[in-house]
Amino acid sequence: MVINDAIQLTVTIMLFVLSYIFYKINVSLCCFFILVAVFTTRNTPVNLAGMAIERYIAICIPLRHAQICTVRRTYIFIGLIWFVCVAPDITDLFVTLATQSLSFFQESVFCLRQNVFKDPVLAYKRVVFDAIYFSCVFLTLVFTYLRILFAARALSTEKASAQKARNTILLHGGQLAMCMLSYISPSVEVALRLIFPGRILEIRFANYLIVYIVPRFLSPIIYGVRDKKFRTYLRRYFVISRCKVKSRKVGEQDNDNM
Repeated sequence: MVINDAIQLTVTIMLFVLSYIFYKINVSLCCFFILVAVFTTRNTPVNLAGMAIERYIAICIPLRHAQICTVRRTYIFIGLIWFVCVAPDITDLFVTLATQSLSFFQESVFCLRQNVFKDPVLAYKRVVFDAIYFSCVFLTLVFTYLRILFAARALSTEKASAQKARNTILLHGGQLAMCMLSYISPSVEVALRLIFPGRILEIRFANYLIVYIVPRFLSPIIYGVRDKKFRTYLRRYFVISRCKVKSRKVGEQDNDNM
């Protein structure tokens, strides 16, 4: 998931910057950027859903966890995730190659998905697949996290440990819910453009920050701050920094008094 998010952020930032600098870029290059961005964007929620299934097995079926979640099956599952996310959208390229002339791929356009994959059928296909992905990931989220929540309550002997388990589940659930915004963001963006027709660039930028940047920004914070070692070093760093600032201020005051 870390590699996937790194690729997604790199490609989307490059595409965003290029669209502001050059405004229009070559269609072939735009196709590459859009397809990679779409693949990696779809991957993140599905990856988190897979992590939810793994946690469900670890907590609710602990005796079979080592048998089910082997390294080989993990690689197979990762490959299946990529296939499920790539297959529906790679057909957009094949349909475009079949319906558009070769000269179209030598033109320059403002790099948006609808400007490259123009066939109206593709728009309806995207809506259908977005609804399918949204439903599957949402149902996986609800089922696994509720089962984990009930198992944590049943197995916890201390109230503090049960509270910690609930907080962890809520954090991961919130992260997955934010990533799932990518499934409904195109429809929301179209609606906002109709309401605010003169704010297209602002809408695109806000959509990009909320849907693509914020969920991936929260990921290292969630996994980092909750780690005991990382939290210890982070606290130590802030204490040392605060002491340095105080000693610097004291030194400046002494110099002023002299």
